[in-house]
This record gives sequence, C-alpha cells and structure tokens, in this order.
Amino acid sequence: MSNYIEVTEASLNSADVNAWLKESPEGVGALVTFTGLVRELDDADLEAMELEHYPGMTEKALQRIIDQARERWPLKRVWVVHRVGRMTLADEVVQVGVSSAHRKAAFEAAVFIMDYLKRDAPFWKREVSDKGSVWVEQKGTDLDAANSWDV
Repeated sequence: MSNYIEVTEASLNSADVNAWLKESPEGVGALVTFTGLVRELDDADLEAMELEHYPGMTEKALQRIIDQARERWPLKRVWVVHRVGRMTLADEVVQVGVSSAHRKAAFEAAVFIMDYLKRDAPFWKREVSDKGSVWVEQKGTDLDAANSWDV
C-alpha cells in the first residue's frame, strides 16, 4: 500500500497516474482514475483559473482524506495530484487514482476522495473572465456530496 501526493504548478499528464497505478502490488483487479479539467463558465468567457493553497497544510489534508478512504476500502495504491497556479481552458487541475482488488471499492474510493478533497483540502480558486476576477466560494453541492458519506 502506497500513496502518491503532490501539489504542483507543473502541467499534469494523465499517463503518469495510470503508469504508477499499474505498478501496484499483486492482487490488483481494478484501477480507477479521475481527472478534473478547467472548464468554461456558464455566464462569462473564462480567461484563466488561478488556484492557491497553503503549503504543508494542503498535503496533510490530502493525506488525511486518503487515510479515511483506506479505513473504508481495501486499497492498494492511491494517487492524488493537484495543480496550483494559473491555468487555462482544458488544463488538467486534479488527478485521483485508486487501485484495489475489486472495481466497486476502487470506484467508491475515488469518488469519496474527490468529494472530500472538494470539501476539506485548503485550495482557493479565482476565476478570471471577461467580467473581471472573482474568488469562488465553496459550492453547496460539493458540501452535500462529501457530507453524504457521513451517514
């Protein structure tokens, strides 16, 4: 069982997570990955998205999220990489990857990690568009998604 956690300004590459997960120990029957991208805004033309974080605290929060996932599911490898800095449309922002013996555990753990990351990891997002620059507040739907695991 191993974890890979990174917060970086460098561009992300989806092939990296898949290659690392495939090196998982024996008994792996499922790899599940998620990649989040910078997307267009509904009401403005996005020029850039800027993400900031609290170094050290962010990595600890990501580790706590992974630890919670490991308490719920029998996981082999877990990968969480999140980008910070300035990004534009279609740039990869976040990657979550999980390996497990069975697909259900891998799927559920990946969703859980992403839901908790959106709620508990200290990232701050600013959208820069043709309408100006605005710091984005945490969405109620993200809070609801993470809280739904607490039942």
